[in-house]
Amino acid sequence: MPPWYQKAIQLQGQPVGVSLANGQGVSGLLCSISNGTVIIQEYLYQNQFAAKQYPFAAIQDINPFPGCYVPSPVY
Repeated sequence: MPPWYQKAIQLQGQPVGVSLANGQGVSGLLCSISNGTVIIQEYLYQNQFAAKQYPFAAIQDINPFPGCYVPSPVY
């Protein structure tokens, strides 16, 4: 299994950022990991989404989205 596999198993159903081996990146909801393929639900535009498949070999790393930092309002 790739080095990111165990981390990604824990992230199913969560928003993630995916570094691809070709230098590009994608983000979306990690739907599933099976049969050497990762399925990510990606936002396209307006109210359209697409479930895209990425083979393990195309993925360099998968990381969770960080929490949002919302500073206190300044008056």
